Amino acid sequence: MIVKICGMTEADNIRQVEQCGADWMGFICYDRSPRFVPAAPSYLPRRARRIGVFVDAGYADIIRRADELGLHGVQLHGSEPPALCRALRKAGLTVVKTFALSHADGLEATADYADVCDFFLFDTPCPQHGGSGRAFDWQLLNGYRGHVPFLLSGGLRPESLDALASFSHPRWAGIDLNSGFETRPGLKDANALAAFLRSLREKLSIHL
Repeated sequence: MIVKICGMTEADNIRQVEQCGADWMGFICYDRSPRFVPAAPSYLPRRARRIGVFVDAGYADIIRRADELGLHGVQLHGSEPPALCRALRKAGLTVVKTFALSHADGLEATADYADVCDFFLFDTPCPQHGGSGRAFDWQLLNGYRGHVPFLLSGGLRPESLDALASFSHPRWAGIDLNSGFETRPGLKDANALAAFLRSLREKLSIHL
């Protein structure tokens, strides 16, 4: 199972969180976010894969930031068309497309992206394109029948442990952690993350 820690900003914190066992780290390239990374931190993860988070950015801007941050993949939070996903994938980037779910009909939008994305990410709707700190109704995912694996996001925090341990779906590939483990925007509590991941491993009885 993939563990993605999103909204990383500071070099020392990146080092600490990488040691917690993060598989992916997210760097937000959207300047309206309080976790916006305007330039590459002095330390970037060496083991964890680097994922850039974008909202309706153009191809050229995404590729420029991918080069700057040494990105392995991109996570798209806006209204990006399938053609952009296809082009980014062709450029060698892993493509994650986000869908904010408030009702089951929202899953229908995934069909147009099924052949151009590596992963989907299901999140909670909010005006600022993510980071709401609130969970959505995971039962909506019972209606997802697609073949693209997905990450679960939206309001995950230490108190989510039991709910995650009881969640099941054949295409569930990982979790995305952000504001629920912060001491302030962009700064993660590495001790809380490490304890949470240890407990989750034990409950799921698998290696994350």
